[in-house]
Amino acid sequence: MQETEFRLGQRVHSAGDPWRIGTVKYLGPVQGYSGSWVGVDWDSGDGKHDGSINGVRYFQAKSERSGSFVRTHNLSSGISLIEALRLRYQGDTTKEEEDEMYVLSSSNKRVSIQLLGKEKIQDKLSRFEELTGASLSFLGVSSPGFSGDTGSLLPNIKELDLTGNLLSDWKDVGTICKELPMLTALNLSYNLMAPDIVGLPQLKSIRILVLNHTGVNWTKVEILKHSLPAIEELHLMGNSINTIDPPSSFTVQGFDSLRLLNLEDNCIADWKEIMKLSLLKSLEQLHLNKNNLSCISYSDDGRLHELSRSSESHEKTDKPFQNLCCLLLGNNNLEDLASIDALNFFPKLVDIRLSDNPVADPGRGGVPRFVLIARLAKVEVLNGSEVRPRERKESEIRYIRLVMSKMQGSPEDVQRLHPRFLELKKFHGIEDEKLSSSGTAGPQKMASGLLSIILKCVGASIGEKPLLTKKLPGTTTVGKLKILCESFFKLKSVKLKLYLQEEGSPLPILLDDEMASLLDVGVGNESTILVDEES
Repeated sequence: MQETEFRLGQRVHSAGDPWRIGTVKYLGPVQGYSGSWVGVDWDSGDGKHDGSINGVRYFQAKSERSGSFVRTHNLSSGISLIEALRLRYQGDTTKEEEDEMYVLSSSNKRVSIQLLGKEKIQDKLSRFEELTGASLSFLGVSSPGFSGDTGSLLPNIKELDLTGNLLSDWKDVGTICKELPMLTALNLSYNLMAPDIVGLPQLKSIRILVLNHTGVNWTKVEILKHSLPAIEELHLMGNSINTIDPPSSFTVQGFDSLRLLNLEDNCIADWKEIMKLSLLKSLEQLHLNKNNLSCISYSDDGRLHELSRSSESHEKTDKPFQNLCCLLLGNNNLEDLASIDALNFFPKLVDIRLSDNPVADPGRGGVPRFVLIARLAKVEVLNGSEVRPRERKESEIRYIRLVMSKMQGSPEDVQRLHPRFLELKKFHGIEDEKLSSSGTAGPQKMASGLLSIILKCVGASIGEKPLLTKKLPGTTTVGKLKILCESFFKLKSVKLKLYLQEEGSPLPILLDDEMASLLDVGVGNESTILVDEES
């Protein structure tokens, strides 16, 4: 392979290792070393320097140790899609590949897998005309490789995964889609796409496009939109997007069929940017996990239509996010309950993720799951776990109890801080001095304030202990409960930790505020407290 085969900006991988991908940043001599070199900035960051060596700068790498100089014979400019198909589906598996086919036994030893009917499966896959889906991830694909009527070899391909290859030219993407007329789902993740989108035809059959970690920002999305008239799912994870920039309107226009938009793992901090998506009529799922959002609001006062210059494409009666039913907000910076309450105004929102936010983490001053359920009137799935009718009823009654135990200020103040409190009190028929509820809890008077709680020892050195059910005042502090547990279980010289095990929560909640009461930390009737030991 000659030096002239490479060019600046070209995507390459290490010879023999298509997983190690980088961009050519320099071609030529290096002082103190003979011959010509290729300067590469590696995606993985596993280079040797930042593009300079012995005080001479040849290129600027993205980090201090992501660059290196490589001989041309140690690099590959990739293969065509057609070559990759033949390699993956018509070639025999190598001994190395078969050696990698194993599972771990219970004793952590490798057990080889024997593929039943392997020859029959390979025979079917080797007939390209029968393929409906192809996975060509990390094979070094850098071009389509179609010529003449070779596209007719793949008449039934509907799904194509090209993750982690060397594609960058949008013309090549257009060629692939043109030659595969049945293609509806295309994954281009971890291909660093060119900044200029030129030569891209109408991709009328594409319904799902995955562009995670491709460097595609929203400005490019607006250009791509015109080539994607039928797009239903668009995935844009990990592209450092921080703004939504419609070219000629306050809100994003078009995308008439878009049902799912995935913006996870980006840098969006201002909810106003998200509101620019609010008039997408067909949008049902919006994934915003791992951004920098700190608050949520909902506005339905008509200003969005006024701000949108193309509002003639929207009915004045259209509500923001009118069809959104799933909103994933995990791992952001949400801290205030007003943001939680705002979610009630989304007309059809029933599936919400709030995990890994301060507001949903009692350990960081947030509230437990039952409070979230009580404040969210329509939620049916919270943090991936279904909210069943019984859990909703119990959560709402526990929430009413909690608010009543701490109620201060005027009725207006209570309503402002707890917008659903009066509604829930009326719905459950609860008066100020008592709680009336059917089911397992039974009628309970606030005057007595007794909670029936289940205590379960889980500490390794504590030993096996039978479950205990105790009735305690709701005003009992966490610190007092620890002392009582020492007595209940006859424990000596053991420093205890207590956890609240909530239905629907994957992990128990550490009760670390010893001055907080059981009501304060969300303990309700028939709650389970795990008794553990300090490590």
